[in-house]
Amino acid sequence: MTESLDRRGFLERTAATAGVVATAAVSARAQEAASNKIVVGVMGLSRGRSLAGSFAKLPGVEVKYCCDVDTKRAGSAAESMEKAGHKKPQAIADYRRILDDKDIDALVCATPNHWHAPASIMACTAGKNAYVEKPCCHNPYEGEVLIKAARRHNRCVQMGNQRRSAKRIIEGIKLVHEGAIGRPYYSRSWYADSRGPIGKGVPAKVPPHIDYELWQGPAPRQPYVSNRLHYTWHWVWHYGNGELGNNGIHSLDICRWALQVDYPVRVTSSGGRYRFDDDQETADTHVVNFEFEGKKQIMWEGMSCNRHGIERSGYGVTVHAEDGTMYLGPGGFVQYDNRDKVVREASADDGQDDHIANFVAAVREGNPMLLNSEIEEGHKSTLLCHLGNISHRTGRALHCDSSDGHINDDKEAMSYWKRDYEPGWEPKV
Repeated sequence: MTESLDRRGFLERTAATAGVVATAAVSARAQEAASNKIVVGVMGLSRGRSLAGSFAKLPGVEVKYCCDVDTKRAGSAAESMEKAGHKKPQAIADYRRILDDKDIDALVCATPNHWHAPASIMACTAGKNAYVEKPCCHNPYEGEVLIKAARRHNRCVQMGNQRRSAKRIIEGIKLVHEGAIGRPYYSRSWYADSRGPIGKGVPAKVPPHIDYELWQGPAPRQPYVSNRLHYTWHWVWHYGNGELGNNGIHSLDICRWALQVDYPVRVTSSGGRYRFDDDQETADTHVVNFEFEGKKQIMWEGMSCNRHGIERSGYGVTVHAEDGTMYLGPGGFVQYDNRDKVVREASADDGQDDHIANFVAAVREGNPMLLNSEIEEGHKSTLLCHLGNISHRTGRALHCDSSDGHINDDKEAMSYWKRDYEPGWEPKV
């Protein structure tokens, strides 16, 4: 692995100074931003539509391209940007036009998971920065290559785990790190939803407005089937990472951040497909445990087909310590003492706009150290998802190296570390 950035120290310094910048300084930075334009291209226009809007409303930021292999989605996204009062982006199908454009400063990658790391690696190689949606890679190997690409080309690469920039979540984590609830040793996380079945797909003709060859990109070719695009690929291993990689990454990232841990030493998984008999391959009911050195543990519970989650919330994290508990969820944070009485609480948003503003500021400065979720941190959290899925697929506990997360003494498990690629598409630095 590459040399780590001093992430924890930076985050603590950032949290300690949050909210003290004077209005005059903010205004000055806005004026400076307007004269130092950042130009981006957005690739993948499901999640990417929201990201494009957040980028475009920042001072001095232009979204030049809306890119999607589905030309209807590309055109619709470009039109919606114009209707929102922004300069109309060019609607394109091929992401390579973004990388070839000398005016582009950053690629925003919000594609299916199998594209996340390969596209971001190519962006770094082309001299662009990258904002890559979670999970930052389809498999652990890609995450390691993406870190190397960011380092070699000195690019800012940020993963879209936006709660790293949510002010109240930062405040809650800072309280944990300062000892407000004592020594933390266990963090519990969950995601609950009520997803329906996807049925049984059949071979079908590719719609004329979709470039299916380019949609597959780095993945070995498979025939087009009727129930895979545009979202249900999440539940097929060839392209997605299940609910653990889709939404588990958000809460696991907060758990790891709160406990100040990097790589686990033991991973166990239980669960499977319990609800529907359809084409989904990934677990719809899933519990994963991660053990770390220093007597610390993280648990994730995923229920894709039942919305009644822990704390009666569809998403959240609790951090358990010697002197109390911290809840961190979509509504902010709540601190409890050892008698389970509320000590303090605060509401929060999800941090998306602040996360994107943080990325743009780092790109302007050319300094990855300013990122709230620099790609090495994003990879560490994403790796937890991959290890949980590998444990699930092999049906046994994994014993890992605490220095890099690699799986010890298990050749079959390590075979999942890297995927096969379509010839000519393997990621390269």
